[in-house]
Parts: sequence; structure tokens; C-alpha cells
Amino acid sequence: MTKKLLTLTLGLSGTALAAVLVLPALAQESLLPEGFGNPSETPAPKASPTPSPTSAPTPTPSSPGSPSGVAPPSAVPTTGSVASEEGEDATDEEGETSGGLKYDLPPGARRLLSRIGPLTPETGGLAPDAFGVRGQYAAAIMRKTNGTLASRWGQILVRRALSSAIDTPDTINGADLAADRAGLLLRMGESNAARWIVQSVDYDRASPRLVQVAQQTFLANADPAGLCPYVPAGLSHGEEQSWRLAAGICSGLTGDAGPAGWAIGRVRSSGRISNFDILLAERVLGATGAGRRSTTIEWNKVDKLTSWRFGMATATAIAIPAELRKTEPGYMRGWTVLAPMTDMADRIAAAPDAAARGVLSSEAYVSLLSAAWSEEEAPEALAGQIDQLRNAFGAAKGADRYAAMQSLWAAGPDPVQHYAAMVATARAAAGLPTNTDVGADPWQLLGAMLAGGYDNNAMTWAPKITVGSRAWGVLAVGSPRALNGMSAANIGTFSGSDDSAEYLRSKFLVAGLAGLGRLDEAQAASAAGDLDLNLGKQTRWTRAIQAAAERREPGMVALLAAAGMQGEWSKLPPYHLYHIVRALREVGLDSEARMIAAEALVRA
Repeated sequence: MTKKLLTLTLGLSGTALAAVLVLPALAQESLLPEGFGNPSETPAPKASPTPSPTSAPTPTPSSPGSPSGVAPPSAVPTTGSVASEEGEDATDEEGETSGGLKYDLPPGARRLLSRIGPLTPETGGLAPDAFGVRGQYAAAIMRKTNGTLASRWGQILVRRALSSAIDTPDTINGADLAADRAGLLLRMGESNAARWIVQSVDYDRASPRLVQVAQQTFLANADPAGLCPYVPAGLSHGEEQSWRLAAGICSGLTGDAGPAGWAIGRVRSSGRISNFDILLAERVLGATGAGRRSTTIEWNKVDKLTSWRFGMATATAIAIPAELRKTEPGYMRGWTVLAPMTDMADRIAAAPDAAARGVLSSEAYVSLLSAAWSEEEAPEALAGQIDQLRNAFGAAKGADRYAAMQSLWAAGPDPVQHYAAMVATARAAAGLPTNTDVGADPWQLLGAMLAGGYDNNAMTWAPKITVGSRAWGVLAVGSPRALNGMSAANIGTFSGSDDSAEYLRSKFLVAGLAGLGRLDEAQAASAAGDLDLNLGKQTRWTRAIQAAAERREPGMVALLAAAGMQGEWSKLPPYHLYHIVRALREVGLDSEARMIAAEALVRA
């Protein structure tokens, strides 16, 4: 059986799903691992003993955040601590206080900064040395990667790599590297995984950079209380006014209204943060019983949804206007789906994007739809979608199941919605009997299976696939075993019916096959020549990913692959796909290489 890939995402109860759908029994498990869609099963970081902390000079404060009190994840300051790897002990014998609360870490619960992350190789993570020894280089790539990746499978791989328990190179502070890991995860929409990384570092060992990312992370998770341990450091090294608001909230959590009101009053008098953001903090205080319960929130003069506004509004169940939602960055849709306290209508609206990105698994996506439909006031627009899903999974005849899947795939012209429908039907497609009439070119059926990692199920359709069809191309790169008779002539047949712009799909096919080693050198050269494709083009990026593969650093390869897949498939140079697939295969990530190559053929 093909090895499992680890994916970190939010899961919903399977009870709601079972009430609507009867999932077919499958002979193959998905390449997606157990626990995909169920973060509660993700192991908590293990505590490690620590040597006696040594004092270190106070680092230079980071630059202040935006006027709203929170900078976007991509704008987190990059200047950071130069403290030793052992960190600085900022607590006295009684523990450090924040907003009236004390946070003590028992000696046995403290962790070193030399290895950070929740996932070990035994629990699906990469090896501790997966990123090599070039810490500052890795951190710089993380900071420069915008988080919007063309490939769903690319996102799944990068999340796995960034969430692994990796060794901290000597060239960087472990807390700073954790900050950059969490920052990239936030820009990918992976708020849960970002939180796991932040919480893998003891709060009193957080560098200024990590303190700033921690604020972003707990806002993305709509958890104001999570800010409390970081308030003293935030007041010392962060954007002072937003941390003063956090201090007031934390005081309110103890029921101490005096300090809470004083802190918020001081921020209001400074004039450096908008009154709207202060009112949101007061609304949180009202929920604690220490503030103004009657605070009214009006969005009519707000034109931007910041992290602060998202986190505070979501934490207090304040509805965010639909018009403002339209302006939110893509990563915030991932945060929305993963925040269970968010209004269900907002989660459903954000779910297709999250599923297509890789934030949600197929099972979690279908579970979310089912949970929404089971509510008393279920959105009427879901009725048709749920009926089709029910038929796709449970109709008595294979023909009826396939017809339901086709209806879902054709629901709209939007490419994100289209691919999200494939994600939703992954398991239904994998369970379809092979004697079902699926027409001459069932590329969407195979694409749906491979969106969920059911490669062996897809392979069973090989005898029914016409050579040179789009389905053949998808299977040629996505199957666990190479197809027979692969040649430049067959690729020519494929390109003859290619309707993509400038034969992009055909170029991706050649790039994928060459990267997987499924075309010999002569055939690859012939096919590339026919398409005017230069797979040998060299850039700083190609040399970097080649070098990482030669050093056998799968984490660095995954990170560089992400850097090379930013944006949309239509803008991805085919030679990038070739180098990504080749490098992944060379470091032992064959399954991921195949799934990315197949996804390119489906989505181009």
C-alpha cells in the first residue's frame, strides 16, 4: 500500500456525515493519512528537560504594527532575537504576571529550542534533519513565500513539513524559526497548524518575532485568552497599543474591571488605534463580565477586515458583513472554516476555497456540508448539493452515482468551486464500480479520486482509458505504477485534443512524466521539442531546489517547491513543475510528486 501523507486540518464529527451519507467500503486507503480532518488526534508536543536558563540582553524592539493594532501575517517584522538557543528566563520565582493572571511552567514541562514541532516521523512528520543546517536561508524563504499555492497537494506537503519536529540549525534562534514557520502557515490559511507551532515554544522563550506572530495566531484562532501569556513581552517588544488592549482583556478574564478599564482608556486616549477596534476589545470584556455589556458594533464605516477585527468579532459571535467578507484575503477564508464558533453560513461560503487549497480534507468538507444541512435553519442553497452528494455516495446504481457526481462537477464555471466539488466526491469516485459506463474520457472521475489520494483505485480504471485522452494523461502521472507504451507519439495524440492556452496541459504532462522518470531521455526531448518546451532552463530557484534534493533535504525541497508554486496553475512555468516533481521524487516523496503532477493535469 502506498505510504501515507500527513495532513493537518480541522475535523468535524462523523455523526453528522453518517446521518446523510453511507460511504462505500474501499479496498484502498487514501494517501491522506488517518487523522486528516481530526486535529484532536494530533499528538501534543512532548515536554523536554531544559538546562538552567541564562540571561541575555534585551533584544532591540521590533517595528510597530499597523494602526489597527495588528499587521497582516505577511507583514510581521523580520528583525528578531539574538538570544542564545537556551533562551532567556523572564520569570521570577512566583511566575510572570499578565493582566492579573500568572503563568507558571513547571521545570519538567519546559522545552528546548533545539527541536520544535509536534509531528515526529512516527506520527507522520518528516525527519528532524529534513531542513538541513541553513536556518537563516530557510527562514528567508518562508518569509518571502506568500502562502497562496497553486497546488492543493503542495499545501498538504508544506503543512506537513512545517509542522514536523525539526532540528533548529545553529545559525538561527529556534523561536525565530518557529515564528517564520507559523507565519507562513497563517498565510496559507492553516491557523490550527500555526497554533501548534507557536505553542511548541514556551511562552517565556518566545523571541520578539514569535511574540508578534503569536498575536496573529491567536487572533486567527479567535482566541483572545491565548494572548495573555505573551502580554508582558508584547508590551516590551511589540506594537504597544494592541498589546495594551490585550492586557485589558486578560485583566477582564480575572473579573478585575479596574485595570481592564484603565488599560483600554489609555489606548483610547492615545488616538493611535481606531475606536472601532477598541469597541471590539470592550465587547470581549463584556463577555467576561468586566466591561460594557451593551457595546454596539457597527461596521458601516469599516472598509477592511484585519486580523484583529476577524479574531475579536469571531470570538464574540459578532456577524461580519458579507460585503466586508468579499474584501478578505484568501488565507482568512481558511481561518473562517477552521474556527468552529464562526457563523455556519460564513463557514459554508469559505469552505470551497478551503477545500481546493487543501485546508479541508474531502471528509471534513462533506462533514461540514452535512452539519450545515442538519441545522434548524439550514441554507436553502445547500438542498440541491446535499441531494446530489447523497446520490453520489449512496445511489443503488453506479450510473446514478456517476450522474450525481457529474452534476456536482458542473455546478458552476468557477475553477475553485469546480475543484472543490472534485474534493467533495473523492471517496464516492473511488467507490464507483469499474463496470459503470463513464464515457470515453472520465478525467474528472480520476481527478476526484486523486484529489483524495485514491491512486490505486484510479489505477483499476486503466484498462478502460483511451490512450491520448485527458484521463490517460491524468493517470499517466498519477498512477502508482508507470503505464505501458509511454511515448512522444502518445503525448502528441494527447496534445492534439488539448484545449488549454498555449498547450499548457500538454507541457505539464511532459514535465510531470520527465520529472517522474517515466519518459526516457530521447522521448522526453522529442515531446518537449514538439511543444517548444525547455525543461532544462536554469534559474536561481532551479539550482536551489536541485541542490536541496542532492543534499537529501525533503523539508527544504518542499519549501522551495512551495516558493515555485505561488499563484495560479495558469501562471506556473512547466519547467517549475518538472523540477518540483523531480526533486520530490529524489528525496523519497514520490507519492506527493505524483499527486502534484496529476493535479496539474486536472486543473490546467
